[in-house]
Amino acid sequence: MYKYVLKRLLMLIPVILGVSFLVFFIMSLAPGDPARTILGETAPIESVMALREELGLNDPVIVRYVNYMADLLHGDLGESYKTGQPVISEILSRFPATLTLAFWGMLFAVVLSIPIGIISATKQYSIMDRVSMVFALLGVATPNFWLGLMLIIGFSLNLKWFPSGGNDGWSSLVLPVITLGTGCMASITRITRSSMLEVIRQDYIRTAKAKGVNKKAVIYKHALKNALIPVVTVVGLQFGSLLGGAVLTESVFSWPGVGTFLVNSIKAQDTPAVLGCVIVFCICFSIVNLVVDILYAYIDPRIKSKYK
Repeated sequence: MYKYVLKRLLMLIPVILGVSFLVFFIMSLAPGDPARTILGETAPIESVMALREELGLNDPVIVRYVNYMADLLHGDLGESYKTGQPVISEILSRFPATLTLAFWGMLFAVVLSIPIGIISATKQYSIMDRVSMVFALLGVATPNFWLGLMLIIGFSLNLKWFPSGGNDGWSSLVLPVITLGTGCMASITRITRSSMLEVIRQDYIRTAKAKGVNKKAVIYKHALKNALIPVVTVVGLQFGSLLGGAVLTESVFSWPGVGTFLVNSIKAQDTPAVLGCVIVFCICFSIVNLVVDILYAYIDPRIKSKYK
């Protein structure tokens, strides 16, 4: 198991190299001049050229990328062009807000989706099954930003139940959590239903029923445990996506997280900040996937035996 974990951690190196180079190259092709953006449109050309030389913007793209990666090896993500602060401190100050939003969004999705998926599978083709699948399809198809705007109009502007944005306590979490959790809930519901349907048709489930085992015990002790592998996979992927993909939701609700910082950095052509956010998201997503793989071993003993 330890060798497997070490191998997965080492695989982060080529992933970070590939993603960072791609983002660095795209940012270098973006129109505009970061030095001009920092100093303003009215700044004299001499000041702009001096700042470009100071930031190393006159060097070739490959040289700038190699210099950036050399600093990254020492844990330095550079300084933000916009704020002048170290990128790592800017990200760390905002990451708790993003983690809080992702955690509660995923918890909201899991608590609702797994019971609904189980009920839909055990009562296949019933009214409950059909209604839940319709809502699941709608949840998958609904864009987060549109749902967020509708929630703001309905529950903030009209009913005035919740704030429309910011991070001012538990009440400000409700609308963004629902926005994030809805899409995840739809995906988890569908995979839970399909996985449960596959398991409850197995011979050992029929045998347990024939022996007179309690129906709830058959469903929750035997069927659900064996159906959890694909469910855990989807939950892990969704949570990793929430950590790195809550950009639109954070922007809609003015949530002070890393996603909002990333959007503002892209607008300002703040290459170190954009790269820092992407690298942090990449590491978080890889770690979440690693945790999911380790959970497989505890859910299914057959998988654990392969690591011994």
